[in-house]
Amino acid sequence: MAGKENRPGKQISDSGKDSRAELEFLPLTTKTWADFEQIVGPRGGWGGCWCMWWRLDRGTFKKNKGEQNKQALRRIVASRNPVGVLAYSGGKPVGWCAVAPRDVYNRLATSRVLKRVDDRMVWSVSCLYVKPAYRRSGLSAALVKAAAEYAYHKGATIVEGYPQEARKKLPDAFAWTGLLPAFRQARFKEVARRSPTRPIMRKAVRT
Repeated sequence: MAGKENRPGKQISDSGKDSRAELEFLPLTTKTWADFEQIVGPRGGWGGCWCMWWRLDRGTFKKNKGEQNKQALRRIVASRNPVGVLAYSGGKPVGWCAVAPRDVYNRLATSRVLKRVDDRMVWSVSCLYVKPAYRRSGLSAALVKAAAEYAYHKGATIVEGYPQEARKKLPDAFAWTGLLPAFRQARFKEVARRSPTRPIMRKAVRT
């Protein structure tokens, strides 16, 4: 496990699989990169994404799938720009949540459903990935809370998310922006909905 410097939040008791295990959260940095790779696996999540889907236009993303996306994200991490937080349970890396200023996610700017609500400066929770053994344990909500806290420490005033409201059971691959209950548990409030199943959720982290 990576070192404990730059911790965005305090340790939290895990109410999931093992109540004795402790959750803690660290930002993704060059020091925690290996832990990130453990979580997302050799393909970088689904389809060679490496959390670059929102950052690139469709053509560039498709061309860069796999190794090029991986190296692109590594360069962003090396630049020390905020990228997201990792979750650890009992010292093991088990989850990932991407969070950064909305403006870095180029594809959000062209989304009809997820276009801006207003002109306020917001940060966006764009992706959640939890290792299979830890899914449906409350970890997603804890990750969203930790991401909001991390954004706060980086100067954010509002954090936004784009979860799915599942009307039926969704395959895990289709829930990568998170599910609505996790954001509600993290005290996000719905501020817009342009599609029946895609609310825009917000949390004010600084007044």
